[in-house]
Amino acid sequence: MQKVKKIPQRQCVGCRTMKDKKALIRVVRTPEGQIVLDATGKKSGRGAYLCPDVACLKKARKSRALERAFALEIPGEVYDALEGQMPREV
Repeated sequence: MQKVKKIPQRQCVGCRTMKDKKALIRVVRTPEGQIVLDATGKKSGRGAYLCPDVACLKKARKSRALERAFALEIPGEVYDALEGQMPREV
């Protein structure tokens, strides 16, 4: 009998839905205190997950979910930069 491999699940901080880890984008607070998107999912630092959708980023900004996840104040410029780095749908 073959073992079924588990698929890791994570919760989007914007829309609060559980999805496969690979379907989400990781946002990282690096040890230096920068907030960046992590496309590889391997950067060191504290991570939170978002759907690859600008609407989820806006929900997270409105509810201050990323600020709670990282326990620090995030300026508006960082949110604007994250929005610019989000993948565009074709």
